[in-house]
Amino acid sequence: MAQSTVSQVSVAVPVGNDISLRRSVTKRDIISFGNKSWASTLSFDLKSRNAQKNKPYIVCMSVQQASKSKIAVSPLELEIAKEPPLNTFKPKEPYTATIVSVERLVGPKAPGETCHIVIDHGGNVPYWEGQSYGVIPPGENPKKPGSPHNVRLYSIASSRYGDSFDGKTTSLCVRRAVYYNPETGKEDPLKSGVCSNFLCNCKPGDKVQITGPSGKIMLLPEGNPKANHIMIATGTGVAPFRSYLRRMFMEDVTFKFKGLAWLFLGVANKDSLLYDDEFTKYLEDYPDQFRYDLALSREQKNKSGGKMYVQDKIEEYSDEIFKLLDDGAHIYFCGLRGMMPGIQETLKRVAEQRGENWDEKLSQLKKNKQWHVEVY
Repeated sequence: MAQSTVSQVSVAVPVGNDISLRRSVTKRDIISFGNKSWASTLSFDLKSRNAQKNKPYIVCMSVQQASKSKIAVSPLELEIAKEPPLNTFKPKEPYTATIVSVERLVGPKAPGETCHIVIDHGGNVPYWEGQSYGVIPPGENPKKPGSPHNVRLYSIASSRYGDSFDGKTTSLCVRRAVYYNPETGKEDPLKSGVCSNFLCNCKPGDKVQITGPSGKIMLLPEGNPKANHIMIATGTGVAPFRSYLRRMFMEDVTFKFKGLAWLFLGVANKDSLLYDDEFTKYLEDYPDQFRYDLALSREQKNKSGGKMYVQDKIEEYSDEIFKLLDDGAHIYFCGLRGMMPGIQETLKRVAEQRGENWDEKLSQLKKNKQWHVEVY
């Protein structure tokens, strides 16, 4: 178990509190992730002007330690399975899990609210990186009176060992879905997302019905540890990539990553960044293996003077990206369905500029299992 004399961790107050903004804590005593013990001398750098000293804080152990030493995990039996677990729990017989914590991830200037939600499954619903859990919110399906709500799928944002490294929790990255009446400009709670609001409103100890895990298209290929991975995310689509990167760079596991991991993340502004502390730490500790590029649509301009989106970043680095793909790199896309048309158009235009046929190239990437898409 590695220890460090200066570490960065993130702290949040429970969601629902107006001052629950992202914060950082600098701790100058030794931190041990293994037994989760924390000394009392902490200095807080709070973003909120309204911070109250007596509010209860949740410490989220979601940030890499200051040293490059990796964190021990258990149980190592989770490394043995040759095939990923699939649909261990189905909608008719879901598993009842328990909420551990709900942490607001974004700052005050972010449009909307995104939460990091840790769920205790007791080790009974194991999963692999790149898979999803289903969540059944409480209540009755309005379209099918007497029946439960439909399952909502959420990409898992933690490695198979969870944020506590013991294989008993999973983490979800959830944006609260709200609807604003275009005429009044006010929020209409009757049209708000049922499941996202349920999850973001949860308190520690609340119960949640989960299904799964499901999905194979986004599984991290570990057969070749030297393979390169290009990850394109918008908003909460960063969830599976957080799980990959924890496995690659944070945890002491059998998978010894020796390739390049390149993350492109598109969000509205700096306050909307998700898990930025973790990714920045990887960049510091593994500069030869990790690249991290941001597209901040409301703060950056593309070469034409318009808003900067992930496809603009892809075009900016297109020569490197195409070379990596030609050399066998995997490329992943995760986020809102609307992200793909712009990305596809950009890739097609770049391919034509290079004298290549994009349709043929895409077909070959899919045939080689280099192309991975999960949009919603």
